[in-house]
Order: sequence, then C-alpha cells, then structure tokens
Amino acid sequence: IDLAGQRGIALLESPRGELDRLTDGAVHQGVAARIPPYEYADPMDILHDAFHAGVDPFIVALDGVTDPRNLGAVIRSAAAFGADGVVVPERRAAGMTASAWKTSAGAAARVPVARATNLTRTLAAYKKAGCTVIGLDMDGDVTIGSLDATTAAGPLVLVIGGEATGMSRLVREN
Repeated sequence: IDLAGQRGIALLESPRGELDRLTDGAVHQGVAARIPPYEYADPMDILHDAFHAGVDPFIVALDGVTDPRNLGAVIRSAAAFGADGVVVPERRAAGMTASAWKTSAGAAARVPVARATNLTRTLAAYKKAGCTVIGLDMDGDVTIGSLDATTAAGPLVLVIGGEATGMSRLVREN
C-alpha cells in the first residue's frame, strides 16, 4: 500500500464480495488490478520486428484454440522456446483474457500476441515473405522424424490446431 501511494497508484479497498464480482469469480487472493484492454500486435509486425533484429522469425499460429488457459500455456511455451510472437484468429478463438494472462505466468508481457483477421491469408503472407509454414495435425501424412533438418531452418511458422477440431480445412490445405 505504501509503495502504491509513493508511485501515485490509486487504490480502492473493497470487500471480498466486490472483488469476486470484479474478477468474475476468479481466484484473486484479495488483490485485483484494473488495466486497459490488451493491445494486440499486427501479425506482420511480428515478422518484420524479427527480421529487423537480424534473426530468423519463429512464430506460433493457433487455429481455433478456444480455451484462454490453453492460449496462455502456448504463450508460456512459445516464450520458453524463443518464439517471436503468437498469432490467433480474430474470430472463434481465445483472446487475451485474465485467464490467458494468468496461465502465461508473465510470458504474455514478453511475447507479443497478434490477431489475424484471416489466418489463411496471414499464413500465405508469411510464406510469401520466405517463412516455412508447418502445421501440426494428428491426421497429417508426414511425421516429425521424416522432416529434413533444413525444412525447419530459417524463418518458421508453426501452426497448432484447436483442442477439439484441430486445424480448419483451409488452414490445413494452405
């Protein structure tokens, strides 16, 4: 409380019931912060930022992941593996909710998340920019062990399908 006061951060003491309401019943341990809505990156900015930094981009794209906790877990894993960003579709997909933030364990502050208006077109733009796009699909006809080491060398986009349906037909075909 003293530190918040010293930094000019406004505080409001509320009863537990009010915190439960404000956090939609999430576990809050008696403390909650109100922050502005998440600002999504542009999918092409993730690519350009990596190229500008002189590294081969590594981007994780999610197709139809609808559980915010799964999104948070993917962001956490993407950070651990050095990904430059995560791309999610604008519709029919999980967004950066409080659950996604919490599950990311802070990684969402380091790994940009972009929203693609059309994931298929975004993946096509990544391919046009020189990225190799690999989709993980349990019904795929190529196994990881059969991939040539050079396939995943250089700029890479790894596409992961949704929890129940996997990748959509258009994304899989492209």
